[in-house]
Amino acid sequence: MTDFDFIASAKRTIEQEALSVAALGQRVNGNFARACQLMLGCKGRVIVSGMGKSGHMGKKIAATLASTGTPAFFMHPGEASHGDLGMLTRDDILLPISYSGNSSELITLLPLIKRLGVPMIALTANPDSTLAKSCDIHLSIEVEREACPLALAPTSSATVTTVLGDALAIALLEARGFTAEDFAFSHPGGTLGRKLLLKIEDLMHTGPQLPISSPEDCLSKALLEMSSKGFGMTTILEGEKLIGIFTDGDLRRQIDKGIDIHSAIMRDIMTPNPTTIARDTLAAEALKVMEEAKITALVVTEGDRACGILHMHDLLRAGVV
Repeated sequence: MTDFDFIASAKRTIEQEALSVAALGQRVNGNFARACQLMLGCKGRVIVSGMGKSGHMGKKIAATLASTGTPAFFMHPGEASHGDLGMLTRDDILLPISYSGNSSELITLLPLIKRLGVPMIALTANPDSTLAKSCDIHLSIEVEREACPLALAPTSSATVTTVLGDALAIALLEARGFTAEDFAFSHPGGTLGRKLLLKIEDLMHTGPQLPISSPEDCLSKALLEMSSKGFGMTTILEGEKLIGIFTDGDLRRQIDKGIDIHSAIMRDIMTPNPTTIARDTLAAEALKVMEEAKITALVVTEGDRACGILHMHDLLRAGVV
């Protein structure tokens, strides 16, 4: 076993990268705003490109842009010289990433990009580099020093590049008024999509599945309705208007009082003004309501009319929980 202090090393790395990100914040200026305006007005896509570690970060930036409302994808600069440059159109914007600003694979593409008239927003650390001088807007990713003690592995610079990409994506998201529902349409699979896209009306039970009792029904009749529908509750309707509910919990409390199940009338023992939810509400909101009210079922309403019922099991089956 070595006596090396791994924790101290980790803290030095984190501290150095935090300092680099803080310095990046001080450099955000008019160029950043110009870059956002250019990307916001783009009729095509933002094409991100970079070699090596810059390429890995570029893929992440392209993915973040695409998922937050800015059409984007990654183009490998090496492959671009062998046919993939055909991906690029005159309506696009190129976002090349190179810490030195002199990546040969990117420099090779410059004459063709200039010929197409594609605007470029370059992310480099050197404002005097070929890439920086050839672009329309230059955004600096310079760091005072890498977290790597050998100053070889892109560490602080990789973090700064990623953060700058996030800053661009979020600024554009906010400028567009991009919503959670918009985000969900880019993420229809998995838990995220289900939480942001599923609504109560997609999951609720309606029609003959809805347990219904009259305020004049005796408790024994209401219990049969509760048992047959299997939700542990029944709605109390006066005409179509919801005036109350009766649940398994209410039954236990009434039994503790020694009530006669054959003579008790629902109007007298129901819970008035129950917690309800509108049918066009997100299913994830129903989960929050159930947890806060400590209940397992909700009556779904349109105005003062009961139109369905939603149980916690429905949310579990749909993967919302």
